[in-house]
Amino acid sequence: MSEDRHFHALRLLQANPALSQRALARELGVSVGAANYCVRALVDKGWIKIQNFRTSKDKRAYAYLLTPHGIEQKAQLTLRFLQRKEAEYLALEAEIARLRQDVRALHAVPAAHLDPNA
Repeated sequence: MSEDRHFHALRLLQANPALSQRALARELGVSVGAANYCVRALVDKGWIKIQNFRTSKDKRAYAYLLTPHGIEQKAQLTLRFLQRKEAEYLALEAEIARLRQDVRALHAVPAAHLDPNA
C-alpha cells in the first residue's frame, strides 16, 4: 500500500472518524476492498484503532480513531508528502520555463522556415 494512500486515509479519518469504508474508498479513488485493505494495514501498524458504536442501531457503524503513534506517523507522512510535492512543483516550474522558452524561440523563427512545403 502506498505511503500517499496511507497519508490521505489518515487525513480523512482524522477529519471524520465515522467515515464509512465506502465513503473512504470514494475519497481515495479506490475500490471498497482496497479501502478495507488500507484500513486493515493502518490497524496492523497500530496507527488507527476501530471503535464500534455500541449504541448505534447499525452495528456496522465504526469510528476510526488515530492512535498517538498514528498521529506521530501522520506528521512524518505529511512532511514527506510536502517535500515530494514541493520538489514536483519546482520541477514543473522548470519545465514550464523551458516550454515558454521553446515557444518564444518558435515565434522568433520566420514562418517560412516552419512550413515543410515551402
